[in-house]
Amino acid sequence: MSKELKAPDKVTQKMTRDGAVTENLSTGEASRISERPQEENYAAEPTVTAEKAAERIDAGIARRKSKKAAKKAYSKAQSQIHVSRLQFSKAERETPELQKAIQKSDKAADRLDAAQAAIPKQTKVVKERVFDEAKGKAKTRLVFEKTDKPPNSKLRHNPLSRPAQELDNAIHGKIYDVEKENVGVESGHRIELAGEKAGGAIVRITKRGMRSHKLKPYRAAAKAEQKALKANADYFYQKALHDNPALAQSNPLSRFLQKQRIKRQYAKTLKKGKTAKKAAENTAKAAKKTAEETRRAASFAVRHWKGCLIVAGLVLVVYMMFGGLSSCSLFGGNSGGGLIASSYLSNDADITGAEAAYTAMEADLQRKIDNIESEYPGYDEYRVSADKIEHDPYVLISILSAWHEGIFTLSEAQSTLEMLFEKQYILTITEETEIRYRTETRTGTTSYTDPETGETITEEYEYEVEVPYEYYILNVDLENFNLSHVPVYIMGEDALSLYAMYMSTLGNRPDLFPSSSYVSKYVTNPPAEYKVPAALLHSDEQFARLIAEAEKYLNFPYVWGGSTPATSFDCSGFVSYVLTNSGLYNTGRLGAQGLYNISSRVSTPRPGDLVFFTGTYDTPGVSHVGIYVGEDAAGNPVMLHCGDPIQYARLNTSYWQSHFYAYGRLNYN
Repeated sequence: MSKELKAPDKVTQKMTRDGAVTENLSTGEASRISERPQEENYAAEPTVTAEKAAERIDAGIARRKSKKAAKKAYSKAQSQIHVSRLQFSKAERETPELQKAIQKSDKAADRLDAAQAAIPKQTKVVKERVFDEAKGKAKTRLVFEKTDKPPNSKLRHNPLSRPAQELDNAIHGKIYDVEKENVGVESGHRIELAGEKAGGAIVRITKRGMRSHKLKPYRAAAKAEQKALKANADYFYQKALHDNPALAQSNPLSRFLQKQRIKRQYAKTLKKGKTAKKAAENTAKAAKKTAEETRRAASFAVRHWKGCLIVAGLVLVVYMMFGGLSSCSLFGGNSGGGLIASSYLSNDADITGAEAAYTAMEADLQRKIDNIESEYPGYDEYRVSADKIEHDPYVLISILSAWHEGIFTLSEAQSTLEMLFEKQYILTITEETEIRYRTETRTGTTSYTDPETGETITEEYEYEVEVPYEYYILNVDLENFNLSHVPVYIMGEDALSLYAMYMSTLGNRPDLFPSSSYVSKYVTNPPAEYKVPAALLHSDEQFARLIAEAEKYLNFPYVWGGSTPATSFDCSGFVSYVLTNSGLYNTGRLGAQGLYNISSRVSTPRPGDLVFFTGTYDTPGVSHVGIYVGEDAAGNPVMLHCGDPIQYARLNTSYWQSHFYAYGRLNYN
């Protein structure tokens, strides 16, 4: 039996009145990590000193400055977008497909004009430069100009308010000192404090209501502006559909994404302060690009129509067998749309070019490691510790496709390749100096007088000494972080979902890199099917619920850090999700070691227990976890785990036996 591993201390975080704190559940130690100031204890008897009064004044000034800065930043952000009325040509107004969108845009613009007209106005004196034709000279004159009155954001304070507060605190402090001597005084003081608190609350609520009423026209104008922005963007989308028929032929999901892209482009142009005409031009360019992407997707389907029919049929069969999948699944809503969405849509030249460029970067890195002595000459010793330089091409292309929202060119992907390379390969070169000693032989002389002749004789002799010297060592460490581990650290959930989808289908292009191990695991030699014996399912209702939830995700790809069906799973994410969503045990998101920590170690497993392994990759403690499902017909123990992909596996193989650590049991609900 393996030696018991010591689990790390369990540390939790929680919120208290004084902010966030961390608590070590093993030692009971707690430490405060929040940066916000602790709340003052108003129940304590105040001591009024000049120093504390100054501190309160400084704090009040700081609060006012922060509020003023926040309001200024908000006003600046609100002023960045200015929606103007769109101008439509006669031909556009007569186009039936655009009439509804034009009417909505005009109506939204009318409401925006009305809302802006309701904003209070102010008269300002401004300078105007005019040219007097009679005299042939230019002159400056003052004119009155009506502009929108900005919302009142100034913080006005009574200059006597702070001294009054300090005086009030001093009076209450004196009362605190003597109120214990008389119950009547204490009771009256408490009533007075309650009255002051209630009165202050009424004043604050009243001021807040008055301010809200004054700002109502500005809120109405901002709301109308957002609606006008949406109406204008909808018009550009309808115009893009009219000008680019390829957009209308895509599936509903693609059209939705295209519409959002056009809206973002329109809003982005307005934020830069460009005119509505310029915004229309930029939006038209975005629509043209979207149409080109749709055309390339259709072209891909035409070039590979046989494969598309086969994959579409397989997807339809899977959909019918399992009664359909939720919208967050890795498969599309319809077979055609799902096929296109899960395919590599970039040109083959760009895909193979990106792979070749990344491979060339790896070759340069390998040459640097091989020639480290010539690149860094002059050291006594070179200590090189380097992981193997390698990556899988499907992982690379799936990351690029997800990162670039489906389509990329080699030039667009160049900076992404460099970013991925820096994250996958971590090269550390450090210099180390040691004081060492070497033995040197030296020659000395000695003199003596011959007693017979009285002659002085000098003789040489050799001796050894230990001489210190500096020994220079160059330490070279190369870590391969594994490219498949990178996506979870650089992508949001949407992009990670795309990556998982591309990996599950290999972009529907197993012909691109046939030597990849993923082709064997996913296409040519997929995991064998296995059926849990019906007797085990019928005899244990909890185990049946666990397997019913887990088998929904069979053949989902392994995604490092994944923990939901949308992003797919890693081993611990899969087990945590299944336990929680089957209703048996709400684990939250735990790692393999965390799942072991909440389990009770058992020597005789039963179906539904967890099985733990160590050393499956370079990490301390438990590194892999699966669900024990009993024995097959031949008596082989079997587990269901997130391998690559999620699959059933026999536990008595040499690999799993060499890494086996323990069985664990949870107290299911």
